[in-house]
Amino acid sequence: METIAKQSGASLTIKKGDRLKVTAPKGEQVSDMVLFNKNDIREKISSGKTLDFEESILISKGNFLWSNRSRKMMEILEDTNGRNDFLLAPCSPETFEIMYNNKEYHPSCFENLYTNLAKYDITPDDIPTAFNIFMNVQFDTDGKISVDPPLNSGQDYILFEAKMDLIVGLTACSAEDSNGGTFKEIEFEVLTSNQ
Repeated sequence: METIAKQSGASLTIKKGDRLKVTAPKGEQVSDMVLFNKNDIREKISSGKTLDFEESILISKGNFLWSNRSRKMMEILEDTNGRNDFLLAPCSPETFEIMYNNKEYHPSCFENLYTNLAKYDITPDDIPTAFNIFMNVQFDTDGKISVDPPLNSGQDYILFEAKMDLIVGLTACSAEDSNGGTFKEIEFEVLTSNQ
């Protein structure tokens, strides 16, 4: 099990057939995840394609995460919390300036993703909308969005299976509203196809 410190990120590669398990051991913590084809980083996770092909804005167990080339990148095998978001972009310095009126430096998922993925020649402009694991986004009948505290406990986890060789970026989200006002670590584990 690997640990991502609060308000930071990590990157890794996994092979087709490998499984990735993500948990928040202290509960109420979101993790932003982005995916790239390990053999061609121009192919990456797509919120629009996923919501289109899965015919839902609530992506959980039994759903696939799709690429911008309309190919399956991951399948969600288990999801004990059952609430994730694929509408909102990774928090960025501009997020905290525009939405929080914060003019000071603030860690962000966007920065944590691109700095950890730079070793794979992935640039800030390459970062897509992330799959926000455990994020509790609600919306009313008029379409107004609100971000509520996550509902995941320390026992909850989500388990993915890779459908191609992948580069994965993960964070322990840095946005106060996304995490109920506190920040905690994220843990992940890769279970190889041989295990």
